[in-house]
Amino acid sequence: MPRIELVVDEDNTDIRLDVFLAENTALSRSAIQKLIEEGKVLLNNEIPNKKLKTVLNDHISFEYEEKTLTDIKPENIPLDIVYEDEDLIVINKPKDMVVHPAVGNESGTVVNALLYHCKELSDINGYYRPGIVHRIDKDTSGLLVCAKNNLAHSFLSEQLVDKSCFRKYYAIVNGVIQNSEGEINAPIGRSENNRQLMTVTSKNSKEAITLFHVLERYDNSSLLDVELKTGRTHQIRVHMKYINHPVFNDNKYSKKTIDNTGQYLHAYYLSFIHPKTKERMSFKTAMPEYMKNYIISKGGKYLGE
Repeated sequence: MPRIELVVDEDNTDIRLDVFLAENTALSRSAIQKLIEEGKVLLNNEIPNKKLKTVLNDHISFEYEEKTLTDIKPENIPLDIVYEDEDLIVINKPKDMVVHPAVGNESGTVVNALLYHCKELSDINGYYRPGIVHRIDKDTSGLLVCAKNNLAHSFLSEQLVDKSCFRKYYAIVNGVIQNSEGEINAPIGRSENNRQLMTVTSKNSKEAITLFHVLERYDNSSLLDVELKTGRTHQIRVHMKYINHPVFNDNKYSKKTIDNTGQYLHAYYLSFIHPKTKERMSFKTAMPEYMKNYIISKGGKYLGE
């Protein structure tokens, strides 16, 4: 019988319990509601009401009989490993690779590859997300840190909350941005019209701050160096849309796309404090070929440092 254990992070606070579980497991909302009504879901070791809203660091656990996903199988998928030790592993995720299994994506994910490569992974984020401390979107490439044990996972997660983990991205966006740099300070929450999308809103939202610096300008697009000061779901994509410069080829947040390969966004820099040594570690990856090819086609010169 599968067991789910989840800890509520900053991106998922103030959401109805049944909605949160439906969005973070492979179960439907109706299935979740039934489990809650039957008293099979525990919130901080107590039986909750399904209408309760999540609070940061809430611990939710339950077991269920019917699985909607097959067992997660280790798969011999090559990983671009940037760093690894007994506590964590940093990988450079390629574009078009899903981070963890879900309905419709049960194999070929980062988790499948990690299970093959690593003997142990943290289990704080539940059955389907072993080792996963933070996520980047399927079509976003770049650096991802994963935890091999729960102590490392908790320590890394705390840095995401207290903003001592630093993340920078290369982003190609539509339109020519005139200002050389800028700050976007606009709260982000889930869209009421489509729960799969995020939007800038004052309703049920969280603080979101994005800094950007223009590296190059082309005839109808710009190359940016972007730093996240907060870590909301789809934050860069939502904020760029908000200032009318959506990420190039973004199938969710832009009306103009060239194909179905997704947004031109790469997490090139990651810095955090090691959970055991307490030393700051910083990693950087080269700009991926799909972005370089675009820049060259536009006559650009900046191809990363």
